[in-house]
Amino acid sequence: MESINPMQSPNSIRRVGGPAPDKTKRKAVLLGLGMLLVIGGVYFLWQRISQQKGGKLIKVSQEEQPLEAVGNAEGVSPISGVQCENWNRRPYAFMQPADVPARPLAGLSEADMVFEMQAVYGSITRLMGVYVCATPEEVGSLRSARHDFVHIAKSLDAIYVHWGRADIEQFKDVLNSGLIDNMNCNNDAGKSAEQYCFRKDGMNRGVDTGYSKFATIIEGAKKFGYRQENKFVGYPHQAEAPLDQRPTGGHLRVAYAGPFAAEYDYDRESNTFLRTWGDTADTDRNTGKRVAPKNIAVLIADAAPIKVGEQYVNVQIGDPWYDQKDTGDAYYYMNGQQYRGTWKKDKGSVESKLLFLDASGKEIKFVPGQIWVEIIDPGQNHKWQPGN
Repeated sequence: MESINPMQSPNSIRRVGGPAPDKTKRKAVLLGLGMLLVIGGVYFLWQRISQQKGGKLIKVSQEEQPLEAVGNAEGVSPISGVQCENWNRRPYAFMQPADVPARPLAGLSEADMVFEMQAVYGSITRLMGVYVCATPEEVGSLRSARHDFVHIAKSLDAIYVHWGRADIEQFKDVLNSGLIDNMNCNNDAGKSAEQYCFRKDGMNRGVDTGYSKFATIIEGAKKFGYRQENKFVGYPHQAEAPLDQRPTGGHLRVAYAGPFAAEYDYDRESNTFLRTWGDTADTDRNTGKRVAPKNIAVLIADAAPIKVGEQYVNVQIGDPWYDQKDTGDAYYYMNGQQYRGTWKKDKGSVESKLLFLDASGKEIKFVPGQIWVEIIDPGQNHKWQPGN
């Protein structure tokens, strides 16, 4: 047997009687593999850097990422889990204000999902109602597009409806790029939809007069050639708790500043959370119906001005333009109970699904009905008082 020098490299040991390896060929192969690894690493790093440019909005990839459907039955909204005729209609996401003079808002009681978060740092919030099942008579007031809502609308495969846009560097380019199918009632970026919107009489401020007829918006989207079938993979759902397993009462406060603070009182019979806004019962301007979601998700996400002296806020909710964070703590309220978990939205992909996760990292199962998403800064308190 061949003796082995303990100082000899294992790669230099060969079997007795076997042919010696071709060292030149081996070196060439290793060199080639090394070059491929370096090129791949540089390309990956370039892709990540090109998506985030230190506070500037930039173009991002629109390549669709395949996601596995969550198993909702045919005939139900993939967002709310409610049976309806329009279950396969593509979502429409409408930007709406939280300003007190614009209240009550029209349409939100019929939305499958509503998002609320800061629009001006530390104070004013803004909302986005997302509709699949219902076709409200009117939706309004309508307000300007904000970048933190654009990528969420994109993740839901929604057609994005807004009245104007925030005056943020390069944001006009994002809307003009075709990144998201949009309808702009103000004709200052994206697809002009002035003819499908109107000014409503009787409002106290001109800025609150922008409204739309939902059916007219759908007609306009069809004329623009926007796809009408829904491709969103959906959120999972579970059956509601039986009446005898629901608590009596329960109160949630989400402490946005001043009159923007929202409160919810759990109603055992309807298994909903009756919404109060600025100490006033929140109702729908169209119908007078109380806004009462079945599910509430409170997501914790850092917020700060986009830049010094700027009124516009950036919420770290996983957008691919400004954010360094794309996950955080979450609290879920359904069946009169509170559940803790996390949220996740991959900031490397503009259309990535916003994930609502339980304590074990699995997608939370909502009960069928409206989902209201409150996104707050860690400095904004929220408090849950459980029922009996």
